[in-house]
Amino acid sequence: MDAATQDKLLVLMREGRSRAESTDWFRVGLGLVYLAGLMTKDEIDFKTVDREFNRFVYHTLGKGHTITSVLQFMSGEKVMPTVESSRFLDAFSRHCPGVPIVSVPYLLELNLGVAKNISGIEPEGPLVEWIARTKAYNEGLSD
Repeated sequence: MDAATQDKLLVLMREGRSRAESTDWFRVGLGLVYLAGLMTKDEIDFKTVDREFNRFVYHTLGKGHTITSVLQFMSGEKVMPTVESSRFLDAFSRHCPGVPIVSVPYLLELNLGVAKNISGIEPEGPLVEWIARTKAYNEGLSD
């Protein structure tokens, strides 16, 4: 992860109105950037990529936080206030233009798919419903 992307994510984080909101915005923004980076035909050295992300997460949030904990956060109900926030979506689109807003539900669905493969548990709940609604809405816009 390059320094410019790190700076953009830190600016995104600063737009949160509270410490909790800022932390959540950082987690979701970082997770979306990470997941978008997986959308490549190139071979990925996950050990190197995860080490870079983990270092950035540790320096930003502190001990006990990793890219894995970020992705786990993004697969649960606690992510809902962030993904439903028009303020977050606006700020994310301004600061991280390399990840199109229309890709957010697809990236979250990818994350849930990986979680399902690891746990064997079928995803359900508000996030799954939000993804379906948002994808249907986005597809309706393109018709």
